[in-house]
Amino acid sequence: MAAPPTPSPLVAPRLRSLVPSAAAAAAMSSNPSSSGPAPWSGRGEQPLVLPHASLEVAGARCGLLAGFDSLRRPYRAFPALASNRHVETIFAAFARSLPAVALRRECLRTPDDGAVALDWVSGDDRALPRDAPVLILLPGLTGGSDDTYVRHMLLRARSKGWRVVVFNSRGCAGSPVTTAKFYSASFTGDLRQVVDHVLERYPQSNIYAVGWSLGANILVRYLGEETDKCVLSGAVSLCNPFNLVIADEDFHKGFNNVYDRALAKALRNIFKKHALLFEGLEGEYNISKAANARSVRDFDEGLTRVSFGFKSVDDYYSNSSSSDSIKNVSIPLLCIQADNDPIAPSRGIPREDIKVVITWSTMPNWRVIFLFPHCQEPKIVKNPTKIKANPNCLLIVTPQGGHLGWVAGEDAPFGCPWTDPIIMEFLEYVHNEKNSSTKDRISYEQQSVTQTSSPDVSVHVQR
Repeated sequence: MAAPPTPSPLVAPRLRSLVPSAAAAAAMSSNPSSSGPAPWSGRGEQPLVLPHASLEVAGARCGLLAGFDSLRRPYRAFPALASNRHVETIFAAFARSLPAVALRRECLRTPDDGAVALDWVSGDDRALPRDAPVLILLPGLTGGSDDTYVRHMLLRARSKGWRVVVFNSRGCAGSPVTTAKFYSASFTGDLRQVVDHVLERYPQSNIYAVGWSLGANILVRYLGEETDKCVLSGAVSLCNPFNLVIADEDFHKGFNNVYDRALAKALRNIFKKHALLFEGLEGEYNISKAANARSVRDFDEGLTRVSFGFKSVDDYYSNSSSSDSIKNVSIPLLCIQADNDPIAPSRGIPREDIKVVITWSTMPNWRVIFLFPHCQEPKIVKNPTKIKANPNCLLIVTPQGGHLGWVAGEDAPFGCPWTDPIIMEFLEYVHNEKNSSTKDRISYEQQSVTQTSSPDVSVHVQR
């Protein structure tokens, strides 16, 4: 077998192990009738197979998906639900099973005298080792630990030996509200404190996070703000609205008004439980508008945008979108979206900041170039091309799924979302990669110490 192409210095070191694998696999897929050896896996192992063509895949870490069994099969929504995104969204919200889990609540006080609630799996302090990986779950707007998609993800991670905690934002899932301030799409302070708290409690563990919808927007903004100082080891974003201006535009169209009114009602219910805290607020607050909001925009205009210092609700949306944060993410991030999501529009996905062009030399006078997001077959060009976009991000877009639906896969229609196995495959891959890297570094440091000659030591004894 001919030697695989050698990556050029243009390819980031952390990606070099992935590039040849993706190259050979894509080259074979572009000519399936060709005879000869199977695509080179990069490690002398079984041939690699690219994700199924029904999925849009983008990102520099695309090559690692070749090992994900869940992505080798076509995405097929459950037959009775596949034709309509609203049917799938509503079905998942009301018909998906709710696993029973015993949880232990911990209330965490914030610097501004607010509070958030952390729900841990009861008994895990004794059942799991202190260095077990920890997964923080961030539900969507008004969501919490009693949501079906959260519970299913919690159980799957727990079955793999991971410690799991649900971060319930202020007022959500019974989390206490102690100040005249809830939370917003732009506010990452509470998440930052939760991450620091978890890391302080489990300093030997790698910490990861998964966020859905608004929780995903907050998570990605946090990752972008932390940049290379981020203490998380990996993260997953699902149904992220990304561009809140675009999301707001679509939220007021057609059947989407049903979701808008439902979420506004959930916000009103949370507000009414704590209405006394908001009495007498002065300035630009419109408490009456928030208390009687018929839309999420009404609630944000009357309360949210004022609480967090924005000039208008449009200013709040345009400056709270996580699409601008993608380019600053410095840890492995998997983003999963549905192309037909009614609440997180596909056109709002920051594809230009995620997709990547990978180039490496194969001969002195030509180069092979991969164009993602579709993992297409390679083509030959003469001019070198540098890596573009963020090399830490990976995007998967399914043709169906609705919003927080993904009623597909072996557990459909009442079981876990199609995304859950992919999430765990990704997190376990990143976790194993990080542990392997740490072991290699320690081994290298130990070898360096061993190989370094020790200075002569003279001992003088005074009598």
